[in-house]
Amino acid sequence: MGLKPGTAVAAGLIDAHAGGLGTVAARGGAEDATACLGYVFGTSSCTMTSTKEKSFVPGVWGPYYSAMVPGLWLNEGGQSAAGAAIDQLILHHPASDKARHEAASYGMGLAQWLADRALAEVADPSDAVLIAGQINVIPEFLGNRAPFADPSARALIGGLGMETGTESLVALYVAGLCGLGYGLRQIIDTQSANGVPISTISVSGGAGTHPLTRQILADATGLPVEVTQSPEPVLLGSAMLAAVASGLHGDLQAAMPAMSAVAGRAVPALGPIRALHEARYQAFLKLQALARELRRDLTPLIAAAKH
Repeated sequence: MGLKPGTAVAAGLIDAHAGGLGTVAARGGAEDATACLGYVFGTSSCTMTSTKEKSFVPGVWGPYYSAMVPGLWLNEGGQSAAGAAIDQLILHHPASDKARHEAASYGMGLAQWLADRALAEVADPSDAVLIAGQINVIPEFLGNRAPFADPSARALIGGLGMETGTESLVALYVAGLCGLGYGLRQIIDTQSANGVPISTISVSGGAGTHPLTRQILADATGLPVEVTQSPEPVLLGSAMLAAVASGLHGDLQAAMPAMSAVAGRAVPALGPIRALHEARYQAFLKLQALARELRRDLTPLIAAAKH
């Protein structure tokens, strides 16, 4: 579905969709927008999945025709808080202030410093999940956007002990990343069950740039996670639109692999680490369901007591 030179292109395209164009069909990957989920990982997160046929997924917005890639249907989900959820999570730890000052002495933000600390403790990035130990996090501080569309959902943390040092802060941070990964897997599984399967994830956004984050997302979802060369995929996607409008490329399907390339790929772990993530994912689902059940039981009693 090409555009003639001089044609106005997607004047209303939102930033996340432009970022999707800049990542989901990059050269060196599948080069197929329908095979790759675009995951914009910032303060919140956005998932963008394109299909040739329209498929309705409970709790996921869409499908929207030609909203991102001309001729394809777009399903859009996400997490109400992603990077912000990690910030909120570690804020509650007794060692957070001390760690924040130490991170600043290296010119780093706290999350990046914790990620570096976690990597320094393991021989392989996939082994970082072992640092989390028994800690499980449902990072729904601002509700669940997908797949439940539940604004009343709230975070749940299980498995805390009496530890107050930096080591336990790193463990909490890793557990939080795992929780975001399991939430992403839940969206992917729900979409797949409703006719929207994918085979790879392309991550963009500041929170997804660290190698630990990409590896945990790959291990938590069981899918390869790619990162593209461009540090500004939103600007790149906008440039793709301009390239098609000017006639430099015949259509966006041609422009995407021509102008974007995969720079790195995290492959999901197998064996015991894979089994551990599967068990942790099942724990995530159980804790999430328990939180909904408790909220359902307690909310009317709290309301009645207030009156």
